[in-house]
Amino acid sequence: MKLITLIGLDGLILASWLFLVSVGLTFIYGVLRILNVAHGSFFALGAYMGASAVVSYLRTGAVPELTYLILLGAALVIGLVVGPIVERVLLRRVYGREEVAQLLLTFALFLVLEDVMKLVWGVSPYFADKPYAFLGQVQIGGVTYARYPFLLTGVALVCGALLWWFINRTRLGKIILAVITDREVSAALGIDVARVYTFAFVLGTILAALGGAFVAPMVAVVPGIGLEVIVLAFAVVAIGGMGSVGGAALGSLLVGLTRAAAIHLYPELDLFAIYLVMALVLLFRPEGLFAEVELRRI
Repeated sequence: MKLITLIGLDGLILASWLFLVSVGLTFIYGVLRILNVAHGSFFALGAYMGASAVVSYLRTGAVPELTYLILLGAALVIGLVVGPIVERVLLRRVYGREEVAQLLLTFALFLVLEDVMKLVWGVSPYFADKPYAFLGQVQIGGVTYARYPFLLTGVALVCGALLWWFINRTRLGKIILAVITDREVSAALGIDVARVYTFAFVLGTILAALGGAFVAPMVAVVPGIGLEVIVLAFAVVAIGGMGSVGGAALGSLLVGLTRAAAIHLYPELDLFAIYLVMALVLLFRPEGLFAEVELRRI
C-alpha cells in the first residue's frame, strides 16, 4: 500500500510540472501552428532565473516566506522579456512557411539559448532548496512526503483552471478561438492577428518558465535541464493531442503515473514505458486522444 501511495504521489507531482510545460507548448501550437522546440529552454530559463533570484534574496538574510513570490516574479520576467523578443524578431519570419523551416529555427534557438544560459549562469549547479525545506513534511498513507511538491500541484491546477476560464469565458479568449479557426477571416473582420500571436506566445512562455521556476527548489539546476523536459513534453502533447489543453492535462497525468511506476518497479524501463504508452495511443488514434483531425488547405 505504501508503494502504491508513493507511486501515486510521485506521478502526480511529475504530472504537475509536465502540465505547466506541455500546456504552454500545445497552446502555442494551437494558435501559431508552430512546434516550438525551444520551449524547453524557456523552462530552463525560468529555473535558472528562479534559483538565482532566490539564492540572491536569501543571502540578504530576509524571511523565506517571500521566496515563493520571487519564483513567480522570475517566471513572469522571463515570459514578458524573452517571449515578445523571440516571437517578434524570429518567429514572425517563418509564419506560413514549411514546417521544417519552423522546426529548424526553433531548434537553432534552443541551441543558442543553451549556450546563453551557460554564459550567464556558468556550468556549476544552482541549489535553491530553501523554499522546499521551509514547508517541511507531511504523512500521507504511511508515507512521509515533502509539502512543497503539493504547492507545485496547486500552481498547475490554478494555471489550468485560469487558462480554461480565459479561453472559454473571456472576450479575448473567444478572439483567440476565432484566430485558431480561421486566421484570414479573423483578419478580415478587423482582428489584429499579429497581436494575438504575440500574446499567445508570451502566455505559453510564461507557463513554461513558471514550471521551471517552481521546479528549481526541487532539483539541481544544471545545463541541459531543458532537454529532458522538452522530450517528455512532446510525448505528453502527442498522447493528448496537439493544440488541446485537456489533452495536455490527461497526457501529463498518464506520463507522470507511467514514469513513476516504472521508476519504482522497473527502473531500467523508465523512458521505454513512456514511449510505449505514446506508441499505443498513436497506433489507435494518430491525432492524439483529444485533438480532432484537421482539414488541410490545398
